[in-house]
Amino acid sequence: MRFPLPLLILLALAASLQADSPDSANEEPLRVAGLVTLYRQNSHADVILSRILKTETLDGQGRRPNLKLVSLYVDQVQENDLSRSLADEYGIRLFSTPGEALTLGTGKLAVDGVFLIAEHGDYPTSRTGQTVYPKRRLFTAVTDVFRESGRAVPVFHDKHLADTTADALWYFQTAEELKVPLMAGTSITGTWREPPIDVERDSELTGLVVLSYGPLDAYGFHALELLQTLAERRHGGETGVASVRSLTGDAVWNAIQSDLIPARLVEAALIRQRHAKTTSASDLARFVREPVAFQVRYRDGLQASVLTLNGAIADWSAAWSAREDSQPQSFRVDLQDESPYMHFGHLLRRIEPFLQTGEPSWPVDRTLFSSILLDAALTSRADGGRTVETPELVRSYRTTWQWRQPDDVGR
Repeated sequence: MRFPLPLLILLALAASLQADSPDSANEEPLRVAGLVTLYRQNSHADVILSRILKTETLDGQGRRPNLKLVSLYVDQVQENDLSRSLADEYGIRLFSTPGEALTLGTGKLAVDGVFLIAEHGDYPTSRTGQTVYPKRRLFTAVTDVFRESGRAVPVFHDKHLADTTADALWYFQTAEELKVPLMAGTSITGTWREPPIDVERDSELTGLVVLSYGPLDAYGFHALELLQTLAERRHGGETGVASVRSLTGDAVWNAIQSDLIPARLVEAALIRQRHAKTTSASDLARFVREPVAFQVRYRDGLQASVLTLNGAIADWSAAWSAREDSQPQSFRVDLQDESPYMHFGHLLRRIEPFLQTGEPSWPVDRTLFSSILLDAALTSRADGGRTVETPELVRSYRTTWQWRQPDDVGR
């Protein structure tokens, strides 16, 4: 049978896309290890790793990532643990140390990639209010195997690198030293937005505000990572942060009233919220008993703020102004707050090609910034709102990452 030329072109394109697909039958699944603090229903371990086992929609009906979870190390096994039953059902090997999970008991690296998911579990809290997860301990075990084996494989690290600036820098620098392909971050930066917009690359940003809710450590990181995802797109890329300061109580309202935090940006972000108690910045004090603002001063002069407004909002939203725009731009982050929590599916879609190629979907520098910003902001708050200088962030990076509105699979 002869096909017309346009149809032949379409068939060739379809064949090319199929060949590049992670579902291609010609590619063996990558063997990956999971190092997690806790594996219970709806934990980060569950909503990320269980997609490898149960398809990306967690129901056996969705796309199957071209990954094979071959081993697990679980730091805390509690009564509601899922890892034991999943191991039995899917043939996953459980190990008592992180190193054994990477070597499969052989003494040498025996996996193609690593998920390090240190979120959830019973761990101490620092003086600044951060949960002290064993991130450095787990990554040390990973790098010990890499050193002994003389090679490294890609590592995805869920959320921020560490709860302190010193440990975040150690993590980043150790990965650089050993040439470990490293990717980290949050699920909220790559998921749905309403409206589906982004900061135009090389915009002359004049202001940036992110509205947040929930606990300051866990959710504050998400908000700061979203802030950094937008800030890094400005003219010149990321050139560094000079200082961070936290405001609380009336100091937040005074900052808005004086336009230190631009009220028009706060209101532009408020109108994107689904169930905001108010869309007026001057009216927020009626609903928010304990406001907190993280103020970030970038080295190029950009001023940005994250406002946690518990009681008035329950979404993340962002707004910004640029010299080339007459009006602020803004959007809301849309999450799926019930199973299958498909925003984590969108994250896994970004992780999978990284594990295959060693090229992160976005630079880990972004998460280094967000990790240090969070530590500085919470340190400022614990110290009565003092300005915390950030010489560790006298550094620059650029990214080619481009946000795209995901499809509605599983939604």
